[in-house]
Amino acid sequence: MKADKIIRNAKIFTSDKDNPKATALVVKDGKFVYVGSESGLSEYEGDVTDLEGRFIMPGIIDSHVHITIPVGFEYAEIDERLEPNGKQEAFDLMAKYIKENPGQKRYRFLMEKRFLNGEDIVKEELDAICPDAELQIQEGEGHSIWVNSKILERHGITDDTPDPIPGLAFYVRKDGHVTGNMYEGATEVRIILDNGMELSDEQVDAALQRWIDFSVEFGVSAVFDAGLPGDMKFHEKVYKRLCELDKQGKLPVYVDGSLVVNAEKDAEEGLRELKRIQREYNTEHLKVHTMKIFMDGTQKIHTAAMVTPYADIHTLGSTAFTAEGIAKLLKELNEADLDLHLHTVGERASRTVLDGVELARKEMGDDLHVRVTCAHLEIQDDADLDRFAKLGVFANFTPHWHAGDTSVSATWLGEERSRKQFRCKTLWDSGALVAWSSDNITFGDFMTWNPYLGMEVGMTRLITEKTRNYEYTRFPEVFPPENQKMNIEEMLLGFTINGAKQLGIEAKKGSITVGKDADFLVFDKDLLTAEKEGFSYNKPKDVYFGGKKVN
Repeated sequence: MKADKIIRNAKIFTSDKDNPKATALVVKDGKFVYVGSESGLSEYEGDVTDLEGRFIMPGIIDSHVHITIPVGFEYAEIDERLEPNGKQEAFDLMAKYIKENPGQKRYRFLMEKRFLNGEDIVKEELDAICPDAELQIQEGEGHSIWVNSKILERHGITDDTPDPIPGLAFYVRKDGHVTGNMYEGATEVRIILDNGMELSDEQVDAALQRWIDFSVEFGVSAVFDAGLPGDMKFHEKVYKRLCELDKQGKLPVYVDGSLVVNAEKDAEEGLRELKRIQREYNTEHLKVHTMKIFMDGTQKIHTAAMVTPYADIHTLGSTAFTAEGIAKLLKELNEADLDLHLHTVGERASRTVLDGVELARKEMGDDLHVRVTCAHLEIQDDADLDRFAKLGVFANFTPHWHAGDTSVSATWLGEERSRKQFRCKTLWDSGALVAWSSDNITFGDFMTWNPYLGMEVGMTRLITEKTRNYEYTRFPEVFPPENQKMNIEEMLLGFTINGAKQLGIEAKKGSITVGKDADFLVFDKDLLTAEKEGFSYNKPKDVYFGGKKVN
């Protein structure tokens, strides 16, 4: 057989349990047609490449990222990052910046809530600093925001505006009046990206090209786009450009898309919209078949839903859906052959999803074939750890988060619970299918999009001076529990075949297997024996997508 590519003398990690290791492969018409030992190459004709023992693995599958949000953030740049000691110092820093940079339509700042030392900000205080222009302060995690009156007025937000999801996505009020502080994506993302529709196709394409260039450089061949809450028009604007780039042969990354539904009351309309965008945005390398739900929020701002109350403010947080609502939705998604992906940070968020799946399985049995994925899983109740495998729910972790200082999270979780986070190894060993992701909402310099950073921290649960990460981010002590460290084979599987299974594309991608798309990476270094600390500096020498070298 005449082949397009023949490779011999390689060390191939296939991610195929039936054929885990090989030394040779053959590609024809963008597919693997042979994977095995060199003795089988005699049946193929063509140019032969001797890799002299170099390491090969399948293309990376990053199974929870955000593409549309970062495109908007490219053109909504933060003016200044604030790290004040209390809110008065924050006001002084913002006033100084505004004075030195007069005439802007909007001033944008970034600040973590902890710098307020327990105080809060109201719109009247921001109006005093900036009476003639719009002013916003985005909270560090991107899940809440403070704005002045001009922004509230432009968006028609008044004291009578109902909360999108009471207890989860809401407008903070004082004595019945909105304060200018709002929580969660359905509200704050809409404001941050409110100029997104003004972007030209060229601007959108330029932002997407930066992400494509990164993906090619680091060998990311497929992603799950976890969607954009609260701004469907801009989400579609980006998907239109992805389709156009793909038609032009300029999208060497497979994008598995989604549509975000913000609340249980929106499920019926959301399902109709998901079916529509599935039809309208459908090219070779862009498919949409998943509903995304932000089931809860984050721990830092106490919107993650908990089984046990927060240690500091004694609340539980809220979920976007009830278990009964999840079960009903699963039945409807099943009929439409669609999947479900959920942001689940807190223990009660994932428990509610598991309860919903259990209810649906009791009614539908083996007829239920929706792929359900819980993402992030920062904290789990002990009683739920074995339920993922039993119920067939996918567990998606963001491993570059698996390092830190428990003294910080102990503030809101308490000491015992703060030392029991990100229990990915327990889920893996239980038989649950675990996949890895990078989850970012800005492109920036793509530092934390690096899948090899995720692999390093997943294996070490620390970040040292050897880690390819920001200098100010150092966590040299192992983040507990120490027994949750993964090994390199588990990290590679989670970033390849397990990601493909989560996305439902395992018949075409995720492993170096005869008949699948020839997405593969060539490294000078053997990743199976590479040092764990500093693993984040790895990068492929050659990147193949559909059998073609793209770097």
